Amino acid sequence: MEHKYSNGDLAIEAKGLVKVFGENRAVDGVDLAVPKGTVYGFLGPNGAGKTTTVQMLATLLRPDAGSAYILGHNLIEEANVVRKKVSLTGQFASVDGDLSGVENLILIGRLLGYSRREAKERAMELLTAFGLKDAAKLQVKNYSGGMKRRIDIAASIVVSPELLFLDEPTTGLDPRSRNQVWDIIRVLVSTGTTVLLTTQYLEEADQLADRIAVIDQGKIIAEGTSGELKASVGTGKLLVRLLDSEQRSKACEILTEKLGVNVQLASDPVALVAQVTDTELVTDALGELVRSNITVTDFSLGQPSLDEVFLTLTGRPVEENTEENERTTERGKSNEPIRDEA
Repeated sequence: MEHKYSNGDLAIEAKGLVKVFGENRAVDGVDLAVPKGTVYGFLGPNGAGKTTTVQMLATLLRPDAGSAYILGHNLIEEANVVRKKVSLTGQFASVDGDLSGVENLILIGRLLGYSRREAKERAMELLTAFGLKDAAKLQVKNYSGGMKRRIDIAASIVVSPELLFLDEPTTGLDPRSRNQVWDIIRVLVSTGTTVLLTTQYLEEADQLADRIAVIDQGKIIAEGTSGELKASVGTGKLLVRLLDSEQRSKACEILTEKLGVNVQLASDPVALVAQVTDTELVTDALGELVRSNITVTDFSLGQPSLDEVFLTLTGRPVEENTEENERTTERGKSNEPIRDEA
């Protein structure tokens, strides 16, 4: 993947990362260039290779091939240096459910070198900032799903990392809790933290990410801003609604001929949809419908959604529940964490 950034501008620079579990190539030649101080979206369905890639970049798995620099440090040769600069929040709660929120954060603070007083002050600061002050003394196992995700992220930033990996941080959350997590991510980035966010939610990537990499079957199949990805599958989405459903087949033929693209029959019995590559053809196409005595009640021309981008690129929706092959691992040397070779 070509990029315009110098090495000093990048939080992550990876080339040709590969991870193989048995006969499954969970990650198959991934290139990444993540600018510092941004949210980088890593978008794909279950089993696409998102989590495995993050585990390699966070030094939890050793790549079978390829190279990477994290904040300017070699992932393999300087693994211990990398670990001091990054933090990871996985898909499942990593804090101790039997401890209270404040006890969890104090424990982590003490492990990271804070004095008892400093650890308590930092714990209360984070609990307040994350809206958990009233639940500070409750056992984490009694927290709601949204509260658990917030305490997880709080635990990841007891010492503010330069790079934070968030692996599907809002999976299973209700809309209100998801929005709260989004607000937290925005605040982190505003203070200088770089975030690599894996997600299978199109809206999440659209809302948060400065750039997005689309991964499928272990390979990155597209990369760019949300606008660039949408433009890559057509400059516009045309929706046409007719007065008479019996005229839809004829209208479909006319639009296909005039627009030069595939026109789809929408679930609405009087509607047709097309991804338009040349918006200048739309006026002529609609005029031909009128000349053919086909009455159009309304039409709209808008930008495609990220969902449509992914459907076009892969042939299936991003949220399709596929078997998560990337979790199928075997015991052996290849699954060991990276050991510092410096």
